[in-house]
Amino acid sequence: MFQLDDIDRKILRALQENADATIAEIAERAGVSQTPCWKRIKKLEASNVIKKRVALLDPSALGLALVGYVRVRTNAHTQEWTEEFAKGIRALPEITECHRMTGDVDYLLKVVIADMDDYDRVYKKLIKIADLADVSVNFSMERLKETTELPL
Repeated sequence: MFQLDDIDRKILRALQENADATIAEIAERAGVSQTPCWKRIKKLEASNVIKKRVALLDPSALGLALVGYVRVRTNAHTQEWTEEFAKGIRALPEITECHRMTGDVDYLLKVVIADMDDYDRVYKKLIKIADLADVSVNFSMERLKETTELPL
């Protein structure tokens, strides 16, 4: 694990809030000059603390107003099955997250889709990926909190 100091945390907070901020703006927020700030950012990138910088899009503005959380159970727990399932999941862009879980559900998927017909299309592709014992979904009615910012 990479050891962060207070300056690193300030830099990361600034980048999480606005990855387009200039080095001068980030350096000011972190309380350091631009060159050391830039070097720290490069070090954080090299150590994979900063994985990548992205643009966050508004799903509703793109017609993707429905979010579903799909619970998947399987009776197969082999390496071959897992690799087949992971490959299939990665091929579906509507599935934005996939987590292997503890408890009575094996996998939890987040799907971002336009509507129920769109979900049905994704569901039909999902059940063809691998042998699944059960697939069920809950749809989000309202986002009370959504952030990509990690607690520092």
